[in-house]
Amino acid sequence: MAGHSKWANTKHRKARVDAQKGKIFTKIAREISVAAREGGEDINSNFRLRLAVQKARESNMPNDNIQRAIQKGAGGQDGASFEQIMYEGYAAGGVAVLLELMTDNKNRTAAEIRHIFSRHNGSLGESGCVAWMFNRKGLITVNREALGMDEDDLMLLALEAGAEDVKTDDEDTYSIIAEIDSFEAVKEELQNQGVTIESFEVTMLPSNSIEITDQDIAAKIIKLMEALDDHDDVQNVYANFDMPDELLN
Repeated sequence: MAGHSKWANTKHRKARVDAQKGKIFTKIAREISVAAREGGEDINSNFRLRLAVQKARESNMPNDNIQRAIQKGAGGQDGASFEQIMYEGYAAGGVAVLLELMTDNKNRTAAEIRHIFSRHNGSLGESGCVAWMFNRKGLITVNREALGMDEDDLMLLALEAGAEDVKTDDEDTYSIIAEIDSFEAVKEELQNQGVTIESFEVTMLPSNSIEITDQDIAAKIIKLMEALDDHDDVQNVYANFDMPDELLN
């Protein structure tokens, strides 16, 4: 869990930088279009679309871009051309890696992802080889300095709101984990009680983790994660590593 959360926080910081370049907007727009295609353009009744739009606004994506992506997906223009697929593999040190992708050319994407794995001392695996190690959950990250209450109060508040658990990631953040059905209610209750949320997402959390202490292996893992995350068709990258902050940084 800790490794995932640390990497997730690193990704969110990176996303803010990428947003300045407009790079992340393409991935978010793709998610919005597919969500609108599959669940309709009504944000109130389409949870996936609502979450994607919230992520877009968090990344300062212009409202015109958001509306255009919704209209394209709902009209079957953009979302219809993308296929959602999941790839599984291994990084250095036997770390399990799970990818969520959207592509308009499955063969091209498969070849490119396989090349990225092999170039960074990993391997693309068969379907089902690591997916069983992950569970889909809602994840809310809270900055400790901006919290305004102690850990016990946060845990009590979160659990009463329907959260599954509260974990300490590092000296800077707490992670609040919730089932998908209660995720949005937990988030809203925390905000109603004045808790400042740093980030929120529906994610895949590993049921167990591999501790990485070797600097060379850590570098190979992070380089693979970054290369996969930078691929245009990759929406999300998950892994089950845990490593000290000094190696992650």
